[in-house]
Amino acid sequence: MSETLIALEHVNRTFMVKGQTIKAVDDLNLTISAGDIMCLVGESGSGKSTMALAMMRMIKPPGRIEGGQVIVDGTDLITISDEDMLKARLSKIAYIPQGAMNSLNPVIRIGAQMMDAIKAHQDQSTSDWVSAAEMEKRCKQALEAVDLKSNVFKMYAHELSGGMKQRVCIAISILLRPKVIIADEPTSALDVVTQRQVMETIDRVQDQIGAAVILIGHDMGLMAQFVDKVAVMYAGRLMELSNVRDMFTDPKHPYAQALIRSLPNLENKGVFNGIPGMAPALLQLPGGCAFHPRCLHAMEICTIQRPQPTALPGGRIVECYLYSEKV
Repeated sequence: MSETLIALEHVNRTFMVKGQTIKAVDDLNLTISAGDIMCLVGESGSGKSTMALAMMRMIKPPGRIEGGQVIVDGTDLITISDEDMLKARLSKIAYIPQGAMNSLNPVIRIGAQMMDAIKAHQDQSTSDWVSAAEMEKRCKQALEAVDLKSNVFKMYAHELSGGMKQRVCIAISILLRPKVIIADEPTSALDVVTQRQVMETIDRVQDQIGAAVILIGHDMGLMAQFVDKVAVMYAGRLMELSNVRDMFTDPKHPYAQALIRSLPNLENKGVFNGIPGMAPALLQLPGGCAFHPRCLHAMEICTIQRPQPTALPGGRIVECYLYSEKV
C-alpha cells in the first residue's frame, strides 16, 4: 500500500452572495497516495478549480474556507500561519495555472521569474541557502526536465509558444520538488498535439520527483491515458471516486455514467449524448442529492436527504442511494 500523501477532510469553501452563504465545495473528503495521478472531472461550476484554490489557500473575499483539513505530508495547510503557507507553496504544494499565457510576467525574463521563486524560499539561517550560480543551474535543469532548451532562461514570455509557456509553468512548479502538484486544466487553449506533449511532460516530471498530482480537466479521454484515479464532482460534492479503468468500463454513480456516455466514440460517429438539463445554480440547489432532478434513477429519498458516501470493493467510493444499505 502506498503512503497517503495528501488528505482532504470535510473541506468546505463558501461564498457570500446576495446575503446568502453558498457552498462551492461541500464537505469534501479525498485522499491521494504518493506517486498517484488523480483527475478531477465534472461540468463547469462543479467546484474543481475552487477546491484547488482552497488547497492552496488562494482565497479572496467574499470566499472563505469554513472548516476542514488539507493535510500534505503531515502538515495541515489550513491551520498554519500565512507566512508558513507562503513557504509551503512551491515547496510542499505547487500549482500549475490554467492560463499560462497570463501567468508569466511579460516584462521579466523567464530565468528571473524562476529565480524569484527560489529566493522567496531562501533562509540565510539554514544550510539551504544557495548561491545565484546554483539557482541558475537549478532553473536550467528544471527547464531541460520539461524538454525546453536552457537558453529559454534568458527569454521573455512573448518569445515562447503557448506550449512552451505551459512547460515553463511546469518547470517552475517542480523547482523545489514539491510533494503535491495541482494542474488546473493545463492543456486548455492548446492544439491536440501540444496537449499530449504537455500531458507527457507532467507524467514524466511527476515520475522523476515522486509527487502526487491532481489534474483538473474536461477532456476525460486525454486524462484517462495518464491518470490512476478519477474523482467526479458535481455542485461542489464528490459523487464518485474510482480507479481509471473501473470508471471508464463500469461507472456507478448516475452522473458518472452520464459523463461517460457523453464521450464521443468510434461506434457512433457524429452522435453526441449530452446530459439532460442544466447543472444547478449554487444559490438554488435542490434538496437531497444535488443531481436528482437530472437523474434517471432518482427515488423519493433522493429529493429529501443527501446520501452519505458508500465504500464499494476495490477502494471505490460512491455518494448514491443506489448503493446505500439504508435504502
